[in-house]
Amino acid sequence: MKDTADFVHWFRSAAPYIHGFRGKTFVIAFGGELVADGGFVQLAHDVNLLNSLGVRLVLIHGVRPQVEARLTENGTAIRYANGLRVTDDAALACVKEAAGTVRVEIEALLSLGLANTPMAGADIRVASGNFVTAQPLGVRDGVDLLHTGEVRKIDAAAIRRRLDQHDIVLLSPIGYSPTGEIFNLSLEDVATQAAVELAADKLIFLIDTEGVPQDDADAESPKGLARPHLPDAERAVHNALTVNEARQVLEKAHTLPEDITYYLPCAIAACTQGVKRAHFISRHRDGALLSELFTRDGVGTLITPAPLETLRPATIDDVGGILGLLEPLEREGILVRRSRELLEMEIERFLVLESDGVIAGCAALYPFPEEQAAELACLAVSREFRGRGFGDRLLAEAEKNGKKAGFERLFVLTTRTEHWFEERGFIDSSPDHLPKRKQTLYNYKRKSKVLQKTL
Repeated sequence: MKDTADFVHWFRSAAPYIHGFRGKTFVIAFGGELVADGGFVQLAHDVNLLNSLGVRLVLIHGVRPQVEARLTENGTAIRYANGLRVTDDAALACVKEAAGTVRVEIEALLSLGLANTPMAGADIRVASGNFVTAQPLGVRDGVDLLHTGEVRKIDAAAIRRRLDQHDIVLLSPIGYSPTGEIFNLSLEDVATQAAVELAADKLIFLIDTEGVPQDDADAESPKGLARPHLPDAERAVHNALTVNEARQVLEKAHTLPEDITYYLPCAIAACTQGVKRAHFISRHRDGALLSELFTRDGVGTLITPAPLETLRPATIDDVGGILGLLEPLEREGILVRRSRELLEMEIERFLVLESDGVIAGCAALYPFPEEQAAELACLAVSREFRGRGFGDRLLAEAEKNGKKAGFERLFVLTTRTEHWFEERGFIDSSPDHLPKRKQTLYNYKRKSKVLQKTL
């Protein structure tokens, strides 16, 4: 029964994401290692699920390990200059061979339809083609990179037509010039440009680490002592970063994993050019893609153009979200019941704290100007967001607004949270000290505690 209840709770909590992702465009990028070590089988199951939920998917694969293996087998030198492969004729032949092989393997795995597997009944069509126009990188720091190129243009219109037909679009790190030349491209360049040109809702990188690691200097032990240098696998990761915070990570971090140094600047560039979200998740964690997309906290690092959380005055459109916060507390007797009609009439009294489009907390301030006092009411935070300091932020904003309005004191009536307010500077009082108009409304049967704080 507990397992069933947990499943029902999870499914209900995932429902808003299922609804919100339908018709959205996700660009998912992963290195050739995921195919080489067999990890794409599990990813194929998750891609199938997303496709069945109506998500428009563009997959970009890499081929670095496959190319390296072929160069080694052929006894050909592996040449890099400033992190870029020098693609001569021999290397280009290996790139073409590796890209073709990996693409075919991916298409085969996405075609699985075996009974009693997550792919049972899947009818996935994969579209590949010359969607990427490229140009040579040329000579960099005195080194001719030969057939190594960069994206010049993504045929977004052609890709959208395929997505409109419910196909999954698969892009290889190869581009073509109008003169018929072939260029070896980087995975991150193709993924970033595709996400930007398609105005993707998400750009997702599957990487070797769990996410963007916190710098050793920023991490502290439970006792407040600086942690010693930790291996990448053991370092805590950032749950979410704004574009500006991500730039600071690049500037200040002592060390970063190699793939983060390549991909994080791309995520920043994408989010500053219209992509709504970028994600970094581990390719080694089974189900990481679903866990990141369908749970509140995710399992990797989220990059956003602006902060996820916004504290603002409520509007009439927030009434439904506020009711969703207050009704469970009203049923428990913690708050006095307020009807939708009353909320709509008093909505200008409310503040809301919004997290990624969800109303996570609210508070209301009711003025009693004749006694230069204000009542703090309906301070509530959703259970899923507790422990993040949201209540403190709402209280601080209410106090700031009270001071700005010229009130000298704030009071609150509570039956369950007396200690929480006392820890934040409120002192015990009595109904006799309430504003006279509020005294006439005081419910002596409820016997709410009265606390007040000087502003």
